[in-house]
Amino acid sequence: MLALQKSLPGAGVALNEIAPPTLASPEHLLIKVAATGICGTDLHIDSWASAFQFVAPLLPVTLGHEFTGEVVEIGAAVTGFTLGDRVVVQPAFACGHCAECRAGRHYDCPNRIGMGLQAHGGFTGLVTAPAKHCLHVPPALDEELGALIEPLTTSAHAVAIGQVKPGDSVVVFGPGPIGQAAAIFARRAGAARVAIAGHGDHARFDTLRRLGFDDLADLAEPDGQQTLAKLAGAGFDVAIEASGAPPVINIGLSVLKPFGIFVLAGMPEKQASLDVMLLVRGRQHLIGCSRAPDTAWHASIEALVDSPESFRPMITHRLALKDGLEGFRLAHSREASKVLLYP
Repeated sequence: MLALQKSLPGAGVALNEIAPPTLASPEHLLIKVAATGICGTDLHIDSWASAFQFVAPLLPVTLGHEFTGEVVEIGAAVTGFTLGDRVVVQPAFACGHCAECRAGRHYDCPNRIGMGLQAHGGFTGLVTAPAKHCLHVPPALDEELGALIEPLTTSAHAVAIGQVKPGDSVVVFGPGPIGQAAAIFARRAGAARVAIAGHGDHARFDTLRRLGFDDLADLAEPDGQQTLAKLAGAGFDVAIEASGAPPVINIGLSVLKPFGIFVLAGMPEKQASLDVMLLVRGRQHLIGCSRAPDTAWHASIEALVDSPESFRPMITHRLALKDGLEGFRLAHSREASKVLLYP
């Protein structure tokens, strides 16, 4: 079967023919993939960013961790699933034995195995995954909305730890899918204003307008920071960084209210330079956001069921897996928001 893989160290991915998998253990499910989204992590691996070069000894590996599919085989030790169930996979596989796992925090397991990193992912036709990391997809959600569940968890978690509440003013840096969903979740949390800042992201700004957001600041424009300052007024209560662009951190601190919360959810490829004096004088709170807990998964599913069409415009391109290289080009170029690949 066809698979989109990281085959060799260095830049680039490839479409390869691979053998179909079999159940890895009695505790696994075999899943027929329906749709898989291209994530920023996939793009970092494609460009061979230093933070992901640890996978070199494991190559080739099939990429893709944002997917939904149908259960086609069930391990002998698995309960709670039947053939034909539609599922989404929590792609960080926990060991089940460490202190974090024993405390119920599988998402913080230090021995976790990442699907699409250390284990084969969803850019193919069939995958196997531990049943304990599979969640049922409600019948109300079609396959493309099911493929949004995993990326939405980061955004839902960012808004939750940012403590966004009714009446807040929120700014999101990064108009890509994580930023788009963060804006939606901030709006659902009751934020009175949600502004989004980008850098020459015209196509993604169009997507945001379709999602119902008009308070946009293009920091690539000469007056971009002035536009952002006007949107900030007396300052934002919460800032969410979802771009991975290091210069954004100091810009965000400069428009954040005293005691405001700044959530860092982006994954930069370069080191950031932090203006500590801004942070100290502003008495602001800087929080990292990663490894979404189960609460974020349930919140994402609930939000999609409650208002599916509020999220669907995030999906701008739908391609066959055989056209996956074009999908990666679109995602890299930022012409697209969320790109889905279908086996």
